[in-house]
Amino acid sequence: GDQSIGDLIAEAMDKVGNEGVITVEESNTFGLQLELTEGMRFDKGYISGYFVTDAERQEAVLEDPFILLVSSKVSTVKDLLPLLEKVIQAGKPLLIIAEDVEGEALSTLVVNKIRGTFKSVAVKAPGFGDRRKAMLQDMAILTGGQVISEEVGLTLENADVSLLGKARKVVITKDETTIVEGAGDPDAIAGRVAQIRAEIENSDSDYDREKLQERLAKLAGGVAVIKAGAATEVELKERKHRIEDAVRNAKAAVEEGIVAGGGVALLQSAPSLGELKLSGDEATGANIVKVALEAPLKQIAFNSGLEPGVVAEKVRNASAGTGLNAATGEYEDLLKAGVADPVKVTRSALQNAASIAGLFLTTEAVVADKPEKAAAPVGDPTGGMGGMDF
Repeated sequence: GDQSIGDLIAEAMDKVGNEGVITVEESNTFGLQLELTEGMRFDKGYISGYFVTDAERQEAVLEDPFILLVSSKVSTVKDLLPLLEKVIQAGKPLLIIAEDVEGEALSTLVVNKIRGTFKSVAVKAPGFGDRRKAMLQDMAILTGGQVISEEVGLTLENADVSLLGKARKVVITKDETTIVEGAGDPDAIAGRVAQIRAEIENSDSDYDREKLQERLAKLAGGVAVIKAGAATEVELKERKHRIEDAVRNAKAAVEEGIVAGGGVALLQSAPSLGELKLSGDEATGANIVKVALEAPLKQIAFNSGLEPGVVAEKVRNASAGTGLNAATGEYEDLLKAGVADPVKVTRSALQNAASIAGLFLTTEAVVADKPEKAAAPVGDPTGGMGGMDF
């Protein structure tokens, strides 16, 4: 099971690249499946079911379409008509991505689609507010078009086909739209990617960073969906969480590499503290860190029913990377045994712990919940087992 998850994540990362997004979804079928999306995909589908071109698959497919990007609502036909006539003359289908398409504008598109006069699909732009504007601009750069927006002095009634984007194919379902092989300038796309990367670096918000990463993936990488199925609901939830953890660890490992797991890397890095020339409070602080570096390995040993101090001493004197494999109870080269931790995770854990400890030292008072002692079982005169308050 674990090997198949690892292989699937490796394949997904290989296909979508470092910038790509890998999502995990629950599947109704048993086992694991990998679905790859080429091009840009976003979570908005056709506004009307009448736009469907493939009734069996319930999707609309536009080959070599023009793509109209509008930052506002499209509701009147007179604004849209001049551009529609030019698109019809060019003999191409049209994808409209706007804040909304409604009223007579929508009914005109639907009627022409049903009659077979003109093939088009209307889709709501993803996101809200500034994020919607940014994503429309991403699409414009990807497809080689421009966003029709009064902010930049462009109106729909005066728009020309030169402002429209292009793509090899667009597939639209009820819930999502995929733009395949947009005709944008590679240099412009690379510039936009660099800009988003800079925004990620400068962002303080985890939520904003996540949304920027998604935009980056749509432009620079791809989207891979791992579908996980299991026999029961409980097993399915557990498996999904395990795969999500594995994906995060794999991405972290690609970023900064891996070290021996099981708390070994932390414990075996402790001697480097002895090389520092420290005195007074600084030396005390270094000793505290030294003790903390041994804590994860000692906890793993304790959980395995072994004596923490004995295990720590053995690992301390072992060669680099050799430690306790808790699954087998053997002392071995953990990297060869497949017991590894991403450097980023190990480093962040230590840095964050030090940061919190520093905060405690400079804080006058801390409020904490007092743990409640478990009530003694009925008929137990000892009041529970003494000395077992962990």
